[in-house]
Amino acid sequence: MWDVVVVGAGPNGLTAAARLARAGRRVLVVEAAPTIGGGSRTKPLTDDARYDVCAAVHPFGASSPAFEALRLCDHGLSWLHPPTALAHPFDDGDAAVLHRDLTLTIDGLGADRARWQRLVGRLSRTWQESRVLATGPVLDNLAHHPIAMARFGVVAGLPATTLARWFRTREAKALLLGFAAHSGVSLHLPATSGVAVALAAAAHAVGMPVAAGGSQAIVDALAAVIQDAGGEIRCDHLVTSLDDIPAARGVLLDLVPAHMAALLGRSAPRWRHGVAAWKLDLLLSGEMPWTAAPCRGAGTVHLGGEGNAVDRAERATARGHIPDTPYVIVTQPSVADPSRAPVGKHVVWAYRHVPNGCDAVSASGGIERQFDRFAPGWRDLVLHRQVTTAADFAAYNSGYVGGDIAGGAMTPWQTVARPRLSADPYRVRGRDDMWLCSQSTPPGPGVHGMCGWHAAGSVLRHS
Repeated sequence: MWDVVVVGAGPNGLTAAARLARAGRRVLVVEAAPTIGGGSRTKPLTDDARYDVCAAVHPFGASSPAFEALRLCDHGLSWLHPPTALAHPFDDGDAAVLHRDLTLTIDGLGADRARWQRLVGRLSRTWQESRVLATGPVLDNLAHHPIAMARFGVVAGLPATTLARWFRTREAKALLLGFAAHSGVSLHLPATSGVAVALAAAAHAVGMPVAAGGSQAIVDALAAVIQDAGGEIRCDHLVTSLDDIPAARGVLLDLVPAHMAALLGRSAPRWRHGVAAWKLDLLLSGEMPWTAAPCRGAGTVHLGGEGNAVDRAERATARGHIPDTPYVIVTQPSVADPSRAPVGKHVVWAYRHVPNGCDAVSASGGIERQFDRFAPGWRDLVLHRQVTTAADFAAYNSGYVGGDIAGGAMTPWQTVARPRLSADPYRVRGRDDMWLCSQSTPPGPGVHGMCGWHAAGSVLRHS
């Protein structure tokens, strides 16, 4: 009998397994797919270029307490930083720019220098201590860090559109709302400011790096930790019932709540899945011909124009529409990591939000129109083009229900009560031997491993 079996070899399942194996538990990880990785796989785009299937840029990964404690750097993981962390272009050829260096960033924010310094700079300077506020369960943080949570919550609980009114310049507004739009919900909802401020603070504190060689390097390093500690990983092991799980004293599930309920024979939980991802990957014969110069060296580019346009696009998407001019998140991994493509060539990764389950082929056109708008001439450089639809994401990973790659909508309630309001949201209700460790638990989506880390901590406390 194993001490623990982990079902699912995504970043969270592997992090949970790594922590438990390091603690001396006999651990087995089972994965339905032929390879480990989940949202952190890297695959060939062409014979000589590689792309990240899902996550590509990792501010929370680079500052993850879990990855730090497991010393993934000793197992081949290294972070590479682009010349510029992030750029957000406007139609006049200028751009808002976020540098890892806080001083450089506020120098470009004019009348909002002092506001950005107070709102984001203060948090970024203490990120090593305050990152726990963004990477831990809310109730646990309230119990152990009440004063810090109260200070953070005053801002984090606001709708991003409300916080944006504190700023005067289009640059600061665009940076703030662009980060907030990573949440995939209307920016008029409470708690979207928390997403924006936490991402911006992390970007200043640790940058917005890519993993050398691709995001696969993260899960490969986690697998090495598990195996070095005596754990085992088995792929091609599909779990459709409890009988498919090898005998163990404890089980961790890197699954969404509905799949966990089906496994236990329970009725489907009241859990809402959010917008879907729709992605375009390109191999170009040269650099992306951005009109705004700062975009050319940026690892991440937010497309959408001024902040109010980003807000309109995300609000329309949340209501079930497919806007013609969407908010688009673009990454350029080869700007920081030349190994992704042959010399002189570049890979470009871009995705937009669409309604859950969307099958409208016009969604790709929205991404392309934003490229036409901010990088005219890009079509002439395309050597290879690949589209990943919402249905493709759902087929790639059963946990991406309807194309939702976040494990559930980041509504205010599902941000606080993920998947339920509890001092220990990882323990499965009614079971003393089972835990949930997916991104449907706190702190939510992202390749940071903290959902698995906290779930493993609960296992160690209770078994």
